[in-house]
Amino acid sequence: EVQLVESGGGLVQPGGSLRLSCAASGFTFSGYAMNWVRQAPGKGLEWVSAINSDGGSKTYADSVKGRFTISRDNAKNTLYLQMNSLKPEDTAVYYCAKSPGSYYYPVYDYWGQGTQVTVSS
Repeated sequence: EVQLVESGGGLVQPGGSLRLSCAASGFTFSGYAMNWVRQAPGKGLEWVSAINSDGGSKTYADSVKGRFTISRDNAKNTLYLQMNSLKPEDTAVYYCAKSPGSYYYPVYDYWGQGTQVTVSS
């Protein structure tokens, strides 16, 4: 079975940094694009970033561009999101999501349980 497990969330001060990880199993990780999606308290889902299967192509939402960096280690079946210059509006549950193909596309077939990121002073 496909399993995605996020970790690395926590409480951080505005301007701080955090690195999220997503451990994947149950499928050939290196063959699929991956995404980070978030949901702020009381808000809907917001796509954050995507990376293609080999890590050679990345894309970001305008709200995080220049501050967040997505990456992956296919040998370790792990997806990462480095978050810098965090703002209170980045507070959300962050989910790792699998795309059904090798290149990112605005549909997801599997999600993780999520990890909470809280940016507050």
